[in-house]
Amino acid sequence: MRTWFGRGRKLQLAVTSCCLCAFILYGYDQGVFGGILENEDWLTQFGHPGDTLTGFITSSYNLGCLLGCFANFFIGDRLGRRRTIWFAMAWVIVGAALQASAFGRGHLIAGRIVTGVGTGLKTSTVPMYQSEICEGTKRGRLVSAEVMFVGIGIAFAYWWDFAFSFVGGPFAWRWPLAFQIVFALWVILVVFGVPESPRWLLKNGSRAEAIEVLSAIYDKPAAHPDIVAEAQSIEQALSVAAEAEGSTSWAATFRQDKLSTRYRIFLAWFVQFMNQAGGINLVVYYILTVLQNNVGLEHRLAQIIAGCIQLMFPLGSLIPSLTLDRMGRRPTMIWGSAGLSVSMMLVSALLSQSDPDTSRGRAFAAGSVAFFFTYMFIFGASMNCVPWVYVPEILPLHARTRGTAIGVSSNWLWNFAVVMITPVILERLKWKAYLIFMATNLAFVPVIYFLYPETSNLSLEEVDDIFSRGGNPVAVAREMQRGMVGNGLRNDIEDVVAVDNDEGKKKEGDGCSSFTSLNLNRWGIIHRAYY
Repeated sequence: MRTWFGRGRKLQLAVTSCCLCAFILYGYDQGVFGGILENEDWLTQFGHPGDTLTGFITSSYNLGCLLGCFANFFIGDRLGRRRTIWFAMAWVIVGAALQASAFGRGHLIAGRIVTGVGTGLKTSTVPMYQSEICEGTKRGRLVSAEVMFVGIGIAFAYWWDFAFSFVGGPFAWRWPLAFQIVFALWVILVVFGVPESPRWLLKNGSRAEAIEVLSAIYDKPAAHPDIVAEAQSIEQALSVAAEAEGSTSWAATFRQDKLSTRYRIFLAWFVQFMNQAGGINLVVYYILTVLQNNVGLEHRLAQIIAGCIQLMFPLGSLIPSLTLDRMGRRPTMIWGSAGLSVSMMLVSALLSQSDPDTSRGRAFAAGSVAFFFTYMFIFGASMNCVPWVYVPEILPLHARTRGTAIGVSSNWLWNFAVVMITPVILERLKWKAYLIFMATNLAFVPVIYFLYPETSNLSLEEVDDIFSRGGNPVAVAREMQRGMVGNGLRNDIEDVVAVDNDEGKKKEGDGCSSFTSLNLNRWGIIHRAYY
C-alpha cells in the first residue's frame, strides 16, 4: 500500500483534499467559459457566433463529459479509483491546452470535448472513491463538501475572468482557460500518495492490502474488531451480489435481482437528471447574458452582479457540508426543489413586467435579480449536493462503478441539453423560459417523496438491506432510521445508568439520590437528541 501521508486523520485529510481539489477543478471548468462568452476579443476571434452556435460551443464540453462517463463504464473497474483519476487529469490537461491555444471554432470545440472526457471520468469516480473510503456517519458531509467546492470553483472562475477582463486582448480569455492545468497537476500529485479504495481491492481479490488500507484510514491495528467487521461486511455484500449468476457482467448492472440493482440504477440516473433539469446551468453559464439581455444591465455591472450570484452557490453548499447527515437526503431534496420552483416562478413573473423604457419596468427587472440569488443559494444547499452523495451510496458494490458512470452520465446528458437550448429559449421565449424550470422543479417534489429512500447515517452495506428485505424501499428505510434512533437511545440510556450507578455508590453515605442534577441534565440531552 502506497501512502505519503501517514495514518488516521492525516491520511483522511489527504484523501479529502485530493477529492476537493478535483471538484474545484470541475466547478472551475463549469464556470470559466460563461465569463468569456461576452469578451470582445473572444467574439472577434471566433466570428461572433449566434445563439445556436454559442450553445453548441459551450455544450460540447458537456458532450465530452458524457463520453467520459461512458468510457468509465467500461474501464473504471479495471483501472481502479486512483488510476482512473490520473487518466482523467491527463485528458483535462490536454483539453485545457487545446482550448487555450485555439484559433478556430473546430480547434476550440475539440479542446472542450477533450476536457469534458476528463471531467466525465473524474466526476463518475471521485465521489465514489470518497464514499468508499470514509465512515458512513461522515459520508454525507464529506461528499457534500466536494460539491461545495464545485461552487467555490465556479465563483472563483467568474471572478478570475472578471479580473483578467481588465487586461484585454487574447490573454484575458486564454489564460483563464489554461489555468485549469494548475488544479489538474495538484490532483495528480496527491493521488500518488493516497491508497486505493479498500472496497475495490476486496472486490478484486486483494484482501491483505484492503485490510492494510482500512487499518491506515482508521488508524487501528489490522486485527482490531472494527477493521475485521468492516472487511467482513464488505465481503458479505460481495457474496450476496455474487449469488446472482453473472453478477460481474455488464448485463447484471441492469438486472432486477435480489438487491434491486436495476431499480437502484434508475434512482441514480434520475436523481442526476433532477440535478440538471431544474435549470442550474441557465444561471451558471448564461447569467451574464441574462443580466444584460433580459434584465438590461450594463456590461461591467452585470459582470459584478453575476459574480456575486455565483458566490451564493458555495455559501448555500456550506449548510449540507456541515449538517447533511442530520438534515437527511429526502427532506433536503424536497424543500430544495420546492424553493427552486418558487424562485423561478418569481423571476418569470417579475421579468414579464419588465420594460427598459419605463421606470416601473426597470424596477421589476431589477427585482428579478434577487431571485437569482435565492435560486443559487437554495440550489447550493439542496439539489447541488444530495445527488452527488446519493449516487454512489445507493448502488450495490458489484454495480457501483458502472452504475455511478450511468448515473453521472445523466447529469452530463441533461447538462448538454440545457446548455445547448438555453440561448435559444432565452432569445425566443424571454421570461416564459423560466416557467419551464419552475414546472420541472415542482414536479420533482412528489417524485422524491414516493421513490427515494432515506440513506443518511447508514453504511454502504446497510443501504443494500433497504432493497434486499423486500417491500417498499421508502418504508423500509424509514423503519431502519427509526430503529437506529431507538438503538442509539438505548445505548445512551445504558451509558447514563452506568454512570449514575457509579456515582450512587460513591454517595451512599450522604443519602443523596444517584440522579443528581448533572445526571438529570444528561437525560435531558438524550431526550432532545432523539425526540
